[in-house]
Amino acid sequence: MKMKTTQRGMLSALAIMASAAMIMAQGPGGGKGPDAGKGGGRGPAGPVFTVTSPSFPDGGEVTRKHSFYGDNKLPQFDFSWQQGGSSVAAPAALRSYVVIFHDIENATAKGPADTLHWSAFNIPGTAKGLPEGMGTGDLPDGTRNGPGIAAGRGAPGYFGPGAGPGPFHHYVWEFYALDSKLDLPANTTREEIMKGMEGHVIGKAAYVGRFHNVQ
Repeated sequence: MKMKTTQRGMLSALAIMASAAMIMAQGPGGGKGPDAGKGGGRGPAGPVFTVTSPSFPDGGEVTRKHSFYGDNKLPQFDFSWQQGGSSVAAPAALRSYVVIFHDIENATAKGPADTLHWSAFNIPGTAKGLPEGMGTGDLPDGTRNGPGIAAGRGAPGYFGPGAGPGPFHHYVWEFYALDSKLDLPANTTREEIMKGMEGHVIGKAAYVGRFHNVQ
């Protein structure tokens, strides 16, 4: 009887020690609550870059107006920074934004690469978004339209979805927030843009649209 009591005491002590070790490993927050997992146990996470659009919902169908078959105008996109469910100021380190727009279901030259429709970089860090129908070439605010379909035709600028009748294609706008600007020419490449962003990305967001031409 005494042996059983002693065994139960040892087991209880081991359980208490294990619980204490788990609490210490989890840090002050204990790994629970709405902020669990945020910040990797190294304090509060920073603000999160978020993109929305009044032109169409994320994951929804891109309007014909914003496609190659319509006005071929860039949809409006709005930028914000969120923390704890509330809007906050952008990070002090923010210097510029980059956008890369591509059709992920259209292969280029029978290879695995998708089709780059448009890109722009050195969008000012003070920008609150991208206006509908943004201009081409180098803009007064420093924004530089980069490689894409239109650039390949001599006029760097937005080039909208162009999938024909049939299954929807999924188009992705990738947005990057940087702590620097890119020292690149307008006739640069997608690869050079990605390389130039290495070590400078402080926020990233994506927005997806579906499109196919309906005759």
